[in-house]
Amino acid sequence: MLNGEDLSGTNFHRSLLTLSDFGGSKLAGADLSETEVSRTRFEKADLSKANFTKALGWRASFAEAVLAEADFSSSDMNRSNFAKAQAVRANFQKSELNRSDFSGANLEGADLSKAELARVIFQQTKLKGVNFSYSNLSRAHLEGAALQDVNLAGSYLYLTQLSGADLTAAKGLTQAQIDIACGDAQTKLPAGLNPSKAWPCQAEED
Repeated sequence: MLNGEDLSGTNFHRSLLTLSDFGGSKLAGADLSETEVSRTRFEKADLSKANFTKALGWRASFAEAVLAEADFSSSDMNRSNFAKAQAVRANFQKSELNRSDFSGANLEGADLSKAELARVIFQQTKLKGVNFSYSNLSRAHLEGAALQDVNLAGSYLYLTQLSGADLTAAKGLTQAQIDIACGDAQTKLPAGLNPSKAWPCQAEED
């Protein structure tokens, strides 16, 4: 139990921290690179500029944590909870985040390029300026999202849920990507792109 502690700048490199509780702790600038943090709790912790590169954290919880400029590059955080996290300009490049939950989080300016984001939930998430280039967003939930200045160049949008999403200011989007995604009559597309003839998609089981 390390919740509520001031551990700013602590070196946890390659530590085994599975099932630990850091809820509410101060971990700004901490080195958690290559750590094992599966099922570890970081709710409401200050992890600004923390280093999680190549960390393994299945089903970890970062709900309501401060993750501003934190580095999760090449980490494996599948099925983790980032709901309402403040992750402005965080780096998730080449990370694995399949089936994770970013509901209500702030990801403005974050880098999720080349990340694995299948079935990730981005409902009511702030995404302005996010880099999704060459990421796998298959079956991800972006319903109603405002994708202003979001880079989607080369991203894989197979059955990505875009109902009601505003993509008018998205960057790098092609017709081929739209044709395999799932939108509806309320989906707004950039000039020159057209809704897929397959819209709306048939509901599928999770």
